[in-house]
Amino acid sequence: MSKAPRLTRGVVSKLTGCNLETIRYYEQIGLMPPPPRSEGGHRLYDDNLLRRLNFIRRCRELGFSLEEVRGLLTLVDGGTYTRGEVKDRTVAHLRSVRSKIVDLKVLEKTLKEMVSKCVGDEVPDCPVIDALFRNDDRALSRSRPRSPIQGS
Repeated sequence: MSKAPRLTRGVVSKLTGCNLETIRYYEQIGLMPPPPRSEGGHRLYDDNLLRRLNFIRRCRELGFSLEEVRGLLTLVDGGTYTRGEVKDRTVAHLRSVRSKIVDLKVLEKTLKEMVSKCVGDEVPDCPVIDALFRNDDRALSRSRPRSPIQGS
């Protein structure tokens, strides 16, 4: 541990913008190591733990899954990672993000079409509700364009 001031979880939460329960959860699943405790039993965080929490929070903001974050932290904790390893993991995540964007565009188009068929009056017959009850995936199963990075 560094000689930096030790901060309580509440202070760390305010400094990082990370919810208290989220910090607890990260500790429970092993993304954050258990911090040392004061004589009174309070968890005390130093700069290293604060930096690690910021790393996790930033990864999550960028859409990395908890397992992807764990993988990156494993590289960092081992101290033997290469830029290539980090790049490979980031490129894989980028592929996933691009695929989700394609899916979201299809979803947007489908919802837009459904909404355009609805006049929004007081009649209980509604094409949006009807479409949601239909047991077919025609709108979502249309061939979708492939992302340029998929399959590479």
